[in-house]
Amino acid sequence: MKRNAPLVVAFIAGLVVLVGGFIPREPFPSIESTLIDWFMIISGFAILLGQASLLHLNITRVKEKMPNWPYYLAGLISFALMLIVGLLWGMEQTPGLLGQGDGIVKSLGAKPFDYLFTNAFIPLSATMFSLLAFYIASAAYRAFIIRTFESNLLMITAVIVMLGRTSFAQLLTGWIPDKLSFLRLPELTNFIMEYPNTAAQRAILISAALGIVGASLRIILGIERSYLGGGK
Repeated sequence: MKRNAPLVVAFIAGLVVLVGGFIPREPFPSIESTLIDWFMIISGFAILLGQASLLHLNITRVKEKMPNWPYYLAGLISFALMLIVGLLWGMEQTPGLLGQGDGIVKSLGAKPFDYLFTNAFIPLSATMFSLLAFYIASAAYRAFIIRTFESNLLMITAVIVMLGRTSFAQLLTGWIPDKLSFLRLPELTNFIMEYPNTAAQRAILISAALGIVGASLRIILGIERSYLGGGK
């Protein structure tokens, strides 16, 4: 019964939302709106559970002095700092427990939470993503190694697009007459990005949508039961 009840609830909720998408008449829109509100409430508790799990994991690793434990300590300190300043003075136009913090805003130019977010979190995020560029370059180098027809096509297309997005492309192909302007690198780049690239992206989105539909049907029909804590 403990395992069958969630399956019944998932089946009924999924079926109501599915039918409501095709029959926009009462009571389906109201029921769908209510279920979506319940989902948002449950998501809020899930976020709290995730935060508690994160704190427990980091505290345990710091206590046991596991490898790289100072990084987990830094994460705990950052989490506590942002939580405290957010609760005390709020963020943007939302007041905290101590109000808007006008005195601190005059000295910092913003609330402590917003100040730390703008001057610490955003630069750190930019640094992290800039480091990812080296991994992307490494992966691109391995992908561009000429081994098969597909890798040759990928390399040629990548070179055209990269050159077409630079001012150097005009110097290389600017001499081509207007009658053959479609052979200029900027024009080739625009053609590739507008047609083959768009078509490939739409194909990927369609495939992803079909995968989501399949996974949803498996959950509604009770075939997929991993959310119950087991594979079956």
